[in-house]
Amino acid sequence: MTKRSSAMAIVIAIAGMFAGDIAAYSYAPKSIRVGYAISLTGPNAPGAAITVLPNYRLWVKEVNAAGGIMLKGVGKRVPIEVVEYDDHSEVDDAVAAVDRLISQDKVDFVLSPWGTGLNLAVGPLFYRAGYPQLATTALSDEAVERGKLWPNSFWFLGTMTDAVQGFVATIAKLRSEGRIGSTVAILSVAEQFGIGLAKDARRAFKQNGFDLVYDRAYPVETQDMRTIMTEVKRLDPDTIAAFSYPPDTIMITEAARTLGINAKIFYTAVGTAFPLYKQRFGADVEGVMGIGGWNPDAPESKSYVKRHLEATGQEPDGWASPITYASLQMLQQAIERVGSIDRAAVIKELQTGTFETIVGSVKLENNLYKQTWRVGQWQDGAFHGIAPATMPGARPVLFPKPAWHEPIN
Repeated sequence: MTKRSSAMAIVIAIAGMFAGDIAAYSYAPKSIRVGYAISLTGPNAPGAAITVLPNYRLWVKEVNAAGGIMLKGVGKRVPIEVVEYDDHSEVDDAVAAVDRLISQDKVDFVLSPWGTGLNLAVGPLFYRAGYPQLATTALSDEAVERGKLWPNSFWFLGTMTDAVQGFVATIAKLRSEGRIGSTVAILSVAEQFGIGLAKDARRAFKQNGFDLVYDRAYPVETQDMRTIMTEVKRLDPDTIAAFSYPPDTIMITEAARTLGINAKIFYTAVGTAFPLYKQRFGADVEGVMGIGGWNPDAPESKSYVKRHLEATGQEPDGWASPITYASLQMLQQAIERVGSIDRAAVIKELQTGTFETIVGSVKLENNLYKQTWRVGQWQDGAFHGIAPATMPGARPVLFPKPAWHEPIN
């Protein structure tokens, strides 16, 4: 080969390399399209507006500010484009919206709705279409089975049984120390979430020798809890446990204050960890227990709260908000490790990988996140995790709950 032909061969080879790069970049997507159906209206809207939507928007804002998600397959960062629908807090609307995102909008990834019922309802759509489902606001005893049935689904809040057993174990320890009696009043919202928790609670209280003096379910549409709470006051139980959703969590607490019901243990469920709960009741939140919890003293938590407040104008809640944001960090890390929007590969990475998040290092076990807080309590103006007591940052139980400052008549 002559020098001229040799030089020409090198030029052609280099040109081929650049052509390959140009071809690769020409196939780079302009955006990664992420869609979700969320409760912008209806009874689920308060929960979605506090726990889920701010974290979706914060994550998108931060990712895009950094240039997007790195896709090593095309050698560049790609920004996120959002497609958002209102599911009106209705199962049928949530299913229709998720189906539209997948079949018509053909988004690359779909984020989950708010709440246990809606996550279970849309699960089959995610599974059939092969989309990862990050169920960060679903608490269900079906989580273990669903993780097996739908290997694309990932469950972050544990099970109802875990949550109930954590709470019952907490008060059983107090009773063993002679600090509290055995009488318990249960209230539960007549929806999948409340029904499931109440069922597990009855079993756990009975197994631990507690005396269930009151057990009543109430409709989701209930607008006033004073009548029910008047019945509870007459029985004067040591423990009040309400397996409630946000609107009724507020109403139950309001009624307890109005009526001067000062049970030694006062526990409400979803909404207890919300910042609006503290805004509504001020210093009276001290000692109130609820489902979930977190470690707000951790440096990662403080940084997250600061960014969340700056970006959304509100603080995150003390339970599922950090979990929701952590799940999005996991999704981003999985996509970047895969290097593309290959959903099957992303699902595999989520199943097997270890991820660094604001709640620490996370490795899912059989598609479940098991390092979850089961019981939280308002202490010193923040909703701290208290059970399991072995979790990093767990606080001792504040007992008894201080009396309400002033009945509101």
